[in-house]
Amino acid sequence: MSPLFRRNNADAASQAAAEPAVPEQPAGRNVTPGKGRPTPKRKESQRRRVVEPPPKDNKEARRRMREKMRAERAEQMAGARTGDERYLLARDRGPVRKLVRDLVDARRNVGPYFFAGLLVVVVTSLQFMPPLVQLGGSVLWFGLLLLMVLDAFLISRLIKRSVNERFPKSNERMPALYFYGVLRSLSFRKIRNPKPTVKIGDEV
Repeated sequence: MSPLFRRNNADAASQAAAEPAVPEQPAGRNVTPGKGRPTPKRKESQRRRVVEPPPKDNKEARRRMREKMRAERAEQMAGARTGDERYLLARDRGPVRKLVRDLVDARRNVGPYFFAGLLVVVVTSLQFMPPLVQLGGSVLWFGLLLLMVLDAFLISRLIKRSVNERFPKSNERMPALYFYGVLRSLSFRKIRNPKPTVKIGDEV
């Protein structure tokens, strides 16, 4: 045999040894290579592909639409109640507004007591009440009004100081924050929305 053929045979043998061995595929079958993950069970695949059947008529379609809208409203209300930014109104969004709410919720405010006292004033101002009782109701009314004004002033000072310390570059207008905080202080704690996330007396 000539040297040329011997050299070619040697090269072919070395190349074959360098190539990785490919497992022999069974004859007569189409073998799909592995996907690197387990094949999902039949029940799981069917569960993923479950699609709501189309409505039978317009009445059912309207019923489904009402149920969907009701569920969406319930989700929005629950999200807004817990303070989820995705569902909050524009007036409640942002860290500055969150700070104002916490400042108001962490203190005892005159607002709820004002409305309770207002009921007493209305009762004592009835015509059949003695003049002395009516006078006491009028004094109580002016006293509550004075406390309301003082409390609103203290809330505004607290908001201004806290916002300037923590958010010195905030673009929020201070009068709007004052109004927001005072308005929240007028409502009873249990019906405030978003609901309070701090307790009375907590440090904010």
